[in-house]
Amino acid sequence: MQMPSRHALVLSHVAFEDLGSLEAPLRAHGFEIESVLAATARFPLPQAVESDLLVVLGGPIGVYDDQDYPFLIDEIACIRERLAARKPIVGICLGAQLMAAALGARVYPGNKGAEIGWSPLETAPNLQPPAWFAPLLTHGVSVFHWHGDTFDLPSGALHLAKSEMYENQAFAIGNFALGLQFHPEVSAAGLESWYVGHASELHHAGIAAASLRRAAREHAGVLEEAAAHFWKLWLDAVFRR
Repeated sequence: MQMPSRHALVLSHVAFEDLGSLEAPLRAHGFEIESVLAATARFPLPQAVESDLLVVLGGPIGVYDDQDYPFLIDEIACIRERLAARKPIVGICLGAQLMAAALGARVYPGNKGAEIGWSPLETAPNLQPPAWFAPLLTHGVSVFHWHGDTFDLPSGALHLAKSEMYENQAFAIGNFALGLQFHPEVSAAGLESWYVGHASELHHAGIAAASLRRAAREHAGVLEEAAAHFWKLWLDAVFRR
């Protein structure tokens, strides 16, 4: 039986931070994918509210950098409208921070410095995690982090996960919105472009690309398997067939 066609709008900020492992599950769920570079988008974007799913990806700028990057003001307004309509949205890293800002939460430089590399998630206190989130909390699964900013938990959000460094790693709003501070979408091969694109940041942080590459060889395959299961379960839950 042929699945109905759905439309996903993807807002990206740099070309190499792409859908990664999320692309195949989206296509398996019948999504046609439209990608828009937020920095050059002509907001407002009608499809941002009309699409079946909005995906907001990561990038190397901060939510509060709107004087240098004024498109952020329009992007946050776009996300706020989507959230107000209670239509499915997922934000990854910068995308989650933009969602938090759109919901009125504070986004700011983390007081423990940049979190770059691989480490496991921890379940948020006093939470029985949703079944769709459980694959990312499985013993032996480490996720990839690359952020210097963090955010306060938005009002009304369900706190899903934390890491050793930062408290707010994932949150959900109702059954339609998901914010992920970490990167579940990465692969070892895809990260090679990150090491080049973020070379200056790595240099200033004193982190060698070779060390991240070695860690990716250990952890990326396990994450890809867990993430494929997670994405399928989440999409099934949001777009019940």
